[in-house]
Amino acid sequence: MDGYREVLGKSGAALKGISKISVQTGTTHGGIPLADGSVARVKLDFETLEKLSTAARADYGLAGAVQHGASTLPDEAFDRFPATGTAEIHLATGFQNIVYDSKNFPDDLRARIYDYLKREAASEKKEGDSEEQFFYKTRKKGWGPFKKELWELPKEIRTALGSELEAQFALLFKKLNVGGTLTTVSRFVPPVDVPLPPPAGLT
Repeated sequence: MDGYREVLGKSGAALKGISKISVQTGTTHGGIPLADGSVARVKLDFETLEKLSTAARADYGLAGAVQHGASTLPDEAFDRFPATGTAEIHLATGFQNIVYDSKNFPDDLRARIYDYLKREAASEKKEGDSEEQFFYKTRKKGWGPFKKELWELPKEIRTALGSELEAQFALLFKKLNVGGTLTTVSRFVPPVDVPLPPPAGLT
């Protein structure tokens, strides 16, 4: 950070710097899939995360440290993030996993997405990877080509998937201690109404 600020100061540009810092405390983006498709458990270094978050705020005026790869951690780990002063955690893979692995997600659609990945992402399969590992690492690329079909899933399926996601959001909101913050959020983040019609050609 000292070196970064020194270089920033010499640049002469009107740059504001950064608001948070990302650190490596034991996780990996998206998690580490095992041969059976499950995700390896990791030992997160909360002590380092806390020390770096404290230093980021006290010494450099940042919000704190960011925890990448948090979506594959066990639920009981999330209680510790508020206590360590973590500024941000990344959760996208976890929500993707909920949808793909849901009993409510159509089996035929999942199979067609995986067939697409076998053809179009075959070069990304590493030697020694099982099929389950390959799909886990590449299925994020299945959303775009099947967007129309995903948008047009029957309402009851979309509702069921939405309920699963909502339950996970509720759990995380509670564990991350962000309940009761509407007044604060409204003060600093005024809502903007942005109409979001379905993409062209979709109903």
